[in-house]
Amino acid sequence: MSAIVAIVGRPNVGKSTLFNRLIQRREAIVDAVSGVTRDRHYGKSDWNGVEFSVIDTGGYVLGSDDVFEKEIDKQVELAIDEADAIVFMVDVESGLTGMDEDVAKLLRRVDKPIFLVVNKVDNAKRAQEAVEFYSLGLGDYYTIASISGSGTGDLLDDLVKVLPERAKQPDDLPRFAVVGRPNAGKSSFINALIGEERYIVTDVAGTTRDSIDTKYNRFGFEFNLVDTAGIRRKSKVREDLEFYSVMRSVRAIEHSDVCIVMLDATRGFDGQVENIFWLAQRNNKGIVILVNKWDLIEDKETNTIKAYTQKIKEAISPFVDVPILFISVLTKQRIFKAIETAVKVYENRSKKVVTRKLNDIMLPIIENYPPPAYKDKYVKIKFCTQLPTPYPQFAFFCNLPQYVRDPYKRFLENKLRENFDFTGVPVSVFMRKK
Repeated sequence: MSAIVAIVGRPNVGKSTLFNRLIQRREAIVDAVSGVTRDRHYGKSDWNGVEFSVIDTGGYVLGSDDVFEKEIDKQVELAIDEADAIVFMVDVESGLTGMDEDVAKLLRRVDKPIFLVVNKVDNAKRAQEAVEFYSLGLGDYYTIASISGSGTGDLLDDLVKVLPERAKQPDDLPRFAVVGRPNAGKSSFINALIGEERYIVTDVAGTTRDSIDTKYNRFGFEFNLVDTAGIRRKSKVREDLEFYSVMRSVRAIEHSDVCIVMLDATRGFDGQVENIFWLAQRNNKGIVILVNKWDLIEDKETNTIKAYTQKIKEAISPFVDVPILFISVLTKQRIFKAIETAVKVYENRSKKVVTRKLNDIMLPIIENYPPPAYKDKYVKIKFCTQLPTPYPQFAFFCNLPQYVRDPYKRFLENKLRENFDFTGVPVSVFMRKK
């Protein structure tokens, strides 16, 4: 479970460059033309062992006539509302502007940690010029050069200190988030499980606006079910309330143990459902895929389910060890099987393998199939252990960890899955120096 950090500021101050650096991927488009970022981008970052989510927003322009800029302003305000900490970026090249003062005025009303960051400070002269930003009234500032990373370490050191701890308490119930596109049947699924019409269900996509918890205690199972608003493509997110719902759904995924990814059988496992799947996978959540409205598929044959399953597995490769169930909420077909499967995935995610047993099984496999030589170097793996994390992570200790390639790590992951049953759970393999 991680906190959320929003990066805000006027256009073209380098917000997306910092965002890309924090998530260590070039996900946000960066251009010298202002206003390139119109939607918010979402990514994962960590610093000194503290994980957090980062939101890159579009540039804030108060009172603009541009229809895009009005929408950007709404999204910035909503990102600020949802974030746990805010990074306010300004640009030393341009100096203090009226737009910077507009953003500062907005932030002064916010009772949250705010980090004023002066970007493009890459020499001593610019460091002196940054002094003028004290006049914004937000206290001390950080000088960085986001393109090179200079100064970001000090910023992150202080940032992670103020983020709220979201560690799960021992007596907390498991949390199962039901996620997917709008109108896939998520609310109907929960209503059918609990036996009452708790959630409003309509044919209009987007009826559910928030993430809502329901305690489930039946047939020996006890956990929290979270009904989420559907996650749409960014291009389809128009109104500010819907953008807020998407952010709530993202947070619900982060704060869950298992994500039940529901899709409409008549629409298929499309790009947006795939994005939701990978979002859950990147957050190391247990995953169950439910193909709803299976009763609406006509002309079903013996191999229809097999062919549909194969299409999904091709889309989620190489993480194919995921339960896929075909259900109908309307007829209640296999909905309780879905819950049994989700509980089993939760148990798999919480599983701890005794070190001795792990080595007794894995070391003979490694001896028979050692890592291939790389640059005439031979890797010898001597020992392995499961790390003390909330989800399965394994460390393999060897003489030359830098020469173990990704295909061999996937081989080890597959052998762990074969021998210890981690179905539905992402497994991480790390090579460490012995």
